[in-house]
Amino acid sequence: MIEMVIDARRKDLGGFEVGRILPFHSRRMVGPFIFLDHMGPAEFAPGAEAINVRPHPHIGLSTLTYLFEGEIMHRDSLGYRQAIRPGEVNWMTAGKGIVHSERTDPLKQAQGGPMNGMQAWIALPDEAEEIDPGFQHHGEDSLPAYENSGLFARLVAGEAYGAAASVKTSSPLFYVHWEMQPGVRTTPPSGKGAGGMPERALYVAKGSIEVGDRTFHEGQMIVLAPHAEPTVKSLTQATVMALGGEPVGPRLIWWNFVSSSQARLDQAKADWQAGRMKLPDEDDLEFIPLPDDAAVTTRSEPVQPPPTPPA
Repeated sequence: MIEMVIDARRKDLGGFEVGRILPFHSRRMVGPFIFLDHMGPAEFAPGAEAINVRPHPHIGLSTLTYLFEGEIMHRDSLGYRQAIRPGEVNWMTAGKGIVHSERTDPLKQAQGGPMNGMQAWIALPDEAEEIDPGFQHHGEDSLPAYENSGLFARLVAGEAYGAAASVKTSSPLFYVHWEMQPGVRTTPPSGKGAGGMPERALYVAKGSIEVGDRTFHEGQMIVLAPHAEPTVKSLTQATVMALGGEPVGPRLIWWNFVSSSQARLDQAKADWQAGRMKLPDEDDLEFIPLPDDAAVTTRSEPVQPPPTPPA
């Protein structure tokens, strides 16, 4: 029923901690999900520096930001400026290249407060790796939701349970937010039959759950076997993200770049180094420099893992 369990690795990014879940050394991707961070939970004192990620580039992926608490201001090289708040989705498609920053608004920084949320990267399929970049924002009311008998579920992106989110994706996937009261039972989207998603996982963002006869806690991802149909039971009040989809093929990841081609990664490095990628209009006074191969300087940690072997 369970293929493997991944424990989030806590990383201090200058006063702000994230839990890094994907990529993992023995599991690079789940469906098209190639990167997954749990941002926080954290509580910032009034006036303390909170989220302050300078402009940085991406290629070959879509980023999906989703918050449980707090607020982040997004700015990008297409001219979009958009705050994201709990229950909303910022979906940014990098395609052939985009630059963005993520910061806490000065007013919010002065007030202080909580930060807790998820950031995922979704690798684009071969035919979409070099599409034009784009950005979508989706409010809380525009995402399908369900609530009954102690279970709240929101479809953040993709298709599941006969519903489709308004977020425009490039390949089949699902991303679901569950809020579960103690004792609630539910099931993830199926891995069987027509429309079944061959790769699926559950991430426990808060609380404890039971899958089969095993107990899992906050900060653990449970990668499900392809055709498993488990029941998930909450042992405490729990927040769980269910995610998965169809694989898009082997992908390389270096710093903020994802591609099926090493030559394309090398070109992206050269373009950023040479200043050929436009900075956001409202945030163009600084940027994150291209790191050394061994350096780690951004929230999107620039690890050069071995390429996923061909299937």
